[in-house]
Amino acid sequence: MSSALLDVRELEALLVNIDASLNVHARSQFFTWTQGLLQSVVRHKALLCALHLGKSSAYRIDVFSTLVPDATMLSELLRKDAAMVAGLIKIWKQHNLLPVIGQAKDLAAPLGPHLGPQLTRMGATRLALHGTADAEGGASSLFVFACEPDSPGDNGSYVLQLIVPFLYAAWIRSQPRESTRSESASVVSSGVLTAREREILTWIYLGKSNAEVGGILSISPLTVKNHVQKILRKLKVVNRAQAVGKALDAGIINT
Repeated sequence: MSSALLDVRELEALLVNIDASLNVHARSQFFTWTQGLLQSVVRHKALLCALHLGKSSAYRIDVFSTLVPDATMLSELLRKDAAMVAGLIKIWKQHNLLPVIGQAKDLAAPLGPHLGPQLTRMGATRLALHGTADAEGGASSLFVFACEPDSPGDNGSYVLQLIVPFLYAAWIRSQPRESTRSESASVVSSGVLTAREREILTWIYLGKSNAEVGGILSISPLTVKNHVQKILRKLKVVNRAQAVGKALDAGIINT
């Protein structure tokens, strides 16, 4: 394959994304990149990342999406039923570890009755799968884009082969060090956030103002402000950005 498969616009978008991936060193940066600029290459409702953990059959799973409630449900679904991720990897292996692009309902059907309907709720009608292989030819990681009807385009397989190695490297770099996570979790344990506070902090992470959060949750901006002040005190931080960073490191909120 050659870059001649891509037109000038597609090639420029790909190069810009590859360059942007090199600047990803934190989970928040990975979220911002994949749910922002990367949409110019592969438009998706959600991105599933799965990493094979050593010799075991377990996988580390992350789901990134701006559709927070749906992404949370998808993440919980995949974590409860590990066979779904194993099934997706099996599909990828059956295609000789080459990109797989197809209708979501068809690819999800063999994986049980729950995945397909959840993807439909998110507005994802296509799946695009590709990952990285280990030295023995097994799957070390898998990335699944839950896509809109017309994405990825005609050159989707080629684009996935080019972008996934950078996607993998950026995701691995964005993983918090265990010492940092343990330290953050210890600090946060002295003031656990309520469900409402976690909900508000998630919307803050997605860039919403107090007024916007109030409108979404049907509460006043002043009430949101009071919640934010409590969040800052509990997390022992001085601003919203620090609160989001500490919450992500401690696993209090997830993308």
